[in-house]
Amino acid sequence: MTGTDDGTKDGPRGPARASGPRVPAPWVRTRLRAAPAAALALALLVALTAALAAAFPRAVDRYEDAGLRRTLDDASPRRTTVQFFAPRPDAELSLGDGENALREAALRKGYDAVLAAVDKPLVADRAQSSYGVRTSDPTDASDSFLARPSGLPPRVALVAQNALGAHSRPASGRLPRATDPVTATTSEVEAAVTTETARTLHIKVGSVVHVPGLERAPLAVRITGIVAPREPDGAYWMSTPLIRQPSLIQLPSDGGTYWIGALLLAPDAGPVLLGTPGKPERYWQVAPDTSGPTAHDMSGLASAVAALESGPGLARIRERVDPLTDATTDLDEVLSSFTELRSGIAPLVAVAAFGAGTVAAVVVLMASGLAAERRRGELALLRARGGSLPGVLGRLLAETAVVAVPAGALGLGAALLAVPHARLSSAVAAALAVTVLACVALPVRAAFAHRAVRVHGGREDIASVRPSRRRTVAELTVLVLATAAVAALRRGGTDADSSGGSGDQLVALAPVLVGVIAALVLVRLYPFPLRRLAGPAGRLRGVVAPLSLARAGRTSASTALPLLALLTALTTAAFGGSVLAGVHTARDHAALLATGADARIEATHALPTALPGRIRGTRGVREAVPVSVAYRAQARRGSGTAGETAALVGVEPGPYGQLSRELGLGGFPARTLRAAGPGGGSSSSSNNGSGSGSGSGSGRTVVPAIASPALADRFGTAPFSVQLEDDSKVTVRITAVRDETPAVTDLDFLLVDREALTRRAARPTALLLTGGHLDGAALRRAAGDGVDVRLRAEVRTAYVHSPLQSGAERIYTAAVAAGAGYAVLALLLALVRAAPERSALLARLRTMGLTRAQGRRLLVLESLPQALLAAVGGALTGWAAIRLLAPGLDLTAIAVAGRPAPGGTARLRTDALSLLVPSLAVLVVATGVALAQAWWTGRRGSVRELRAGDGR
Repeated sequence: MTGTDDGTKDGPRGPARASGPRVPAPWVRTRLRAAPAAALALALLVALTAALAAAFPRAVDRYEDAGLRRTLDDASPRRTTVQFFAPRPDAELSLGDGENALREAALRKGYDAVLAAVDKPLVADRAQSSYGVRTSDPTDASDSFLARPSGLPPRVALVAQNALGAHSRPASGRLPRATDPVTATTSEVEAAVTTETARTLHIKVGSVVHVPGLERAPLAVRITGIVAPREPDGAYWMSTPLIRQPSLIQLPSDGGTYWIGALLLAPDAGPVLLGTPGKPERYWQVAPDTSGPTAHDMSGLASAVAALESGPGLARIRERVDPLTDATTDLDEVLSSFTELRSGIAPLVAVAAFGAGTVAAVVVLMASGLAAERRRGELALLRARGGSLPGVLGRLLAETAVVAVPAGALGLGAALLAVPHARLSSAVAAALAVTVLACVALPVRAAFAHRAVRVHGGREDIASVRPSRRRTVAELTVLVLATAAVAALRRGGTDADSSGGSGDQLVALAPVLVGVIAALVLVRLYPFPLRRLAGPAGRLRGVVAPLSLARAGRTSASTALPLLALLTALTTAAFGGSVLAGVHTARDHAALLATGADARIEATHALPTALPGRIRGTRGVREAVPVSVAYRAQARRGSGTAGETAALVGVEPGPYGQLSRELGLGGFPARTLRAAGPGGGSSSSSNNGSGSGSGSGSGRTVVPAIASPALADRFGTAPFSVQLEDDSKVTVRITAVRDETPAVTDLDFLLVDREALTRRAARPTALLLTGGHLDGAALRRAAGDGVDVRLRAEVRTAYVHSPLQSGAERIYTAAVAAGAGYAVLALLLALVRAAPERSALLARLRTMGLTRAQGRRLLVLESLPQALLAAVGGALTGWAAIRLLAPGLDLTAIAVAGRPAPGGTARLRTDALSLLVPSLAVLVVATGVALAQAWWTGRRGSVRELRAGDGR
């Protein structure tokens, strides 16, 4: 006989009894082992949703940051650099003190003070920032070897800028030096010039340029070197472009021209400028670091720039440098242009984000509802056995959190890896919101379902359950919110609240709220036809149709949630697809108006006679329509009246009218422009090129014309004279009015038959080309020099310039796709929820003689009413949302990014594909799932589905 460790003896048979109480198995571990598939599905759903939610704000940050950097890089350094300048030192100072103020040490001290006044997030690029002293008024250089385009002497500015050697490399000679202390009376100094200045002004190493002196002899500037900028486009050189390349100036009086260039002195040679009449000034140029700022810092950037330009920063600089210091920059305008573009795009992206987020949230709620329905009997039994509601809810929260929290962290980590280099806080907040929703959805659902202890409940199908007062109040509240959002968007547009407050969010939620209202209304109306059809269906022959209708009426009353997900997804997809289609249409139309055809070849002079033939022989060209355009023609009624500028376009009526019809730009039949009389109404003077057209004002011939609406309102149908740029005249009468025409854009125009013009005026100045896959390089080679070639495809591509546009389109597309995916998942969850009951029903009916084909038809017909309701309702809701919200939506910002584009404002229009394709996809998915379920149930057999004690 053996004993235990504590000295007691075991019995002769059986295992030893435990001395303490039995420890029950942990609840969470037991539940996870009991349903591992459900736990894994929840983890995948939470991880995917958290990853998408966390990736969205980071993706928005990335494309907005890229757009800000592109905006700053595209702007010239002359605009983005903050320039501080101070006049020459006070005249009350001694000459020595004034000279010392222009030496590099004093300027460096002021430079340090300027940099200290720059507040974050604005950061100075020290490598490209500069300081020095220069003559603000360039003076004449009368040396004979300098270039004189029209006999006028060039003017030169003397510039002593720091770090010349670090930003240039000698092309010949050496850098200038100031070996001895330079003063205002120094007779000769050394200087360098850039390669472009040397080539343009005919300066060589060893040349001496004489600059007039102030109460002294002229200053001799000896050129010791010619330098090439290391970064010619950097802010060091381009903040003041004159130091890199000279500029040709034209006098407004007689048209004479002269050059202005810069001579680069040694940094310590600044005091010599006091002896010249060039009005020397000190300057400090702060170039911003364009790689550091982010779009999230825009308000801080704007404040920092304003502080330097006219705020506390400038006050500190004046206190430490010079009271007369002033500042100038266009950086605030550059930042403002970016802000305007972002404010025009962000609300559209928010619409897609709110739509996809709503569908994702509904799917998470549906997943918790599926779990609550699956465990209804278990939870009811726990409550019936004395389990407290807080205790049951705590256990549900614990078992859900064990799965959801790691999954949410995994999704967050995946988002951080997939979209790096963006803000962390917004991503963490989004993933945390998804995780919290997944954790609390099941306990909250169970709390409402089991707040009272009961074992059996009544019927809960939609045909029998009546809506409660609470539900009615909730639906009316949502209706009021949706109405307010739609009204705000129609009244003020997507930028109604530029501050991004709650009003802006309500506007972004408007399409979602429209879908919510439609879902609530359809759920309210759905039982009525089912009740009306229940009686007649019972008298039909056959069992499938009446049984499927009865089964559809017995669907759970909680069908509002999947219907809400489907309608919201379909509305968002229709809305988003129409937005994207509207953007592409706006770009196409703007590019078409800018070119007038698939390509445009134009010159300021008459095109060569052989050019149309060469162009027609180029690969891809189908037709080349010649036109002559006089952009500054003067239309007037009577010799004493003031003329109105208009574009007179001479066309060949047949080909040009056909081109206009094909492009949809004011087409017309050829007879509209045919002049009356032989030869189209042109007089002999038209053919000999004498300079007067057939309508010279003598009344011999009146030429029919097609006019723009403004000219038609001004001149009516009475004849009037038009004087062309070559002083020839033609008398026209407006016979038709068109809003647009391919030849000109955004100008008042008159279209006339080219035969009515003089030979000189009728010579083509432009060719409008049509064809597919046009080769721009080949067209430019065929056109030759001095001719502008524009392709419609190239112009359209130029409209997509900012990463804000391309990034917003990608985000919008991804959001719509994610919403569609979650909608399919919602449909699958709704069908999975009813799958066990349907499988059991099929098994029972097969024992009664139901065939496999009848079973398939039964499941398909049972799922069709809700799928049809969602498809038709989604299409109608999407159409209604677009019609309601289109007046307040401006797509111009995302379409053309603020670039000059013809065509006016781009508005939202209904896209048929975006309405029909998602709705048809819902029907296809619902039918496919029903067929798959019928096939799978047939493979499993009836015995397994009819187990004893199964409550299905």
